[in-house]
Amino acid sequence: MHTGSCLCGGVSFSIDGELQPIQLCYCKQCRKAQGGPLASALPVEAAAFRLRSGADLIEHFESSPGKQRAFCRRCGSPIYSRRTSMPGALRIRAGLIDQALPVRPSRHAYVADKANWWTIDDELPQFPSAAP
Repeated sequence: MHTGSCLCGGVSFSIDGELQPIQLCYCKQCRKAQGGPLASALPVEAAAFRLRSGADLIEHFESSPGKQRAFCRRCGSPIYSRRTSMPGALRIRAGLIDQALPVRPSRHAYVADKANWWTIDDELPQFPSAAP
């Protein structure tokens, strides 16, 4: 089991299940939603995600048709995103996890949208748009 929380601690959660490799996304929406050069997301099954506190603090924003981004309305921390086309999956923001992660990034997606001031200097696969 892994636990995590937002910056203010108002939203806390646990994940009971195996974590998938981290997905790195450089699309403009993710950069703006994170306030940085990329989003680092952990795909998890929605059934493995347990909200421990802060249900009243979670706000949802539909950033594009069918894509919801959840964040803490008190501190602004992004919590997860989900697509209506994939109701059983969440993408938890990796930086929220309290423990050391047993997984590493597996790929870079939407590198065609990457900020010009950010350099990718590893050997992971890079995809100009969505990764397969």
